[in-house]
Amino acid sequence: MSVSSSPPRTVICVGDVHGYITKLEGLWSNLEAELPADAFATALVIFLGDYNDRGPHTRRVLDFLLALPTRYPAQRHVFLCGNHDLAFAAFVGALPPPPDGSPFSATWDEYIHNEEHEGWFRGPGYEGMHVQGRRWGGVIKERWNPKKGLPYKGSIYDAQPTFESYGVAHGSPDLAKAVPEEHKRFLHDLVWIHEEDLTGKQTIIVSGHHGKLHIDGLRFIIDEGGGYEDKPIAAIVFPSKTLIRSTDVAH
Repeated sequence: MSVSSSPPRTVICVGDVHGYITKLEGLWSNLEAELPADAFATALVIFLGDYNDRGPHTRRVLDFLLALPTRYPAQRHVFLCGNHDLAFAAFVGALPPPPDGSPFSATWDEYIHNEEHEGWFRGPGYEGMHVQGRRWGGVIKERWNPKKGLPYKGSIYDAQPTFESYGVAHGSPDLAKAVPEEHKRFLHDLVWIHEEDLTGKQTIIVSGHHGKLHIDGLRFIIDEGGGYEDKPIAAIVFPSKTLIRSTDVAH
């Protein structure tokens, strides 16, 4: 970690969005209202992944994210890859190939015991699809998700709203044609991890994914929404460690 004599750059980590464009827009407005103008205008904004599924507006969420560099040219934007994003990319053919040259079908064995009850996708192109794409586009036989206490939305990944946001039925191979090329490039270019030097000597670890808000010392899990309709999207701002939510009333 390096020590800087200038004020540390503002870093904003945004939790899982899961297709809720109104929450994302509300959170963004609150961030802009609560932070000093110069700090917000030049912030490093790290999105923690899981942009799609569960909520109704995946397409609009990706459009929002893709527009940020033009709207805020002095900001820096990092988009991490969540498991939902990987599965979406796998289904529409946007997932980078394995570096070892192995076929995507080699990933099936790990989850093969789940295939029947998850109703994996078997439509055109399934033979060369990563296992998570097949699970994502499948039709799960169980209608109730006991872990979330809600009905499944099409698949184990709750992918039906994503299909519908692009105007196609859940599980349709036509999704690959309906998703714009710039959205496929976005999915293809998502990164697994981002490391940043901050003022100080301790390492801070921030992630989303786990469907909870958890702050314990230097470990931050920022996924308050968890894809639930009635819960907010949250962001954590460094170095102040300020928590800002989509439901906050901007001053």
